[in-house]
Amino acid sequence: MGVLAGFRQREAARLAIYNRRVASDSHLEKIRNLLAQYEHPLMDFSAVEHGDSVHIVIQAKNITVPVHTYTIDVHPRDLENPQLQWTLERQIYDGLHDYIIEMFTHAPHTRD
Repeated sequence: MGVLAGFRQREAARLAIYNRRVASDSHLEKIRNLLAQYEHPLMDFSAVEHGDSVHIVIQAKNITVPVHTYTIDVHPRDLENPQLQWTLERQIYDGLHDYIIEMFTHAPHTRD
């Protein structure tokens, strides 16, 4: 009975790892599919796995000056939300706003 119990424990552990990986892959794929609906003349959108979360990566395209890459962290609770499509849209719009503001090289509120 001890050998069988050990086998079951190992199989349960392997199944748990597999389930996490499949859930994570499906989250990443879900975000990528939603991002495919967005097209912007100045920005590129992509998604990468980051632990249990998914990072949305926003990069300026065809830029001749150095600018940083902006990321939005989509948490597991948001990935499971039935309103993900609308939540994601709000996060993208908010992120674009923040990204553009962060590109200022000089503004009244910045210090030299």
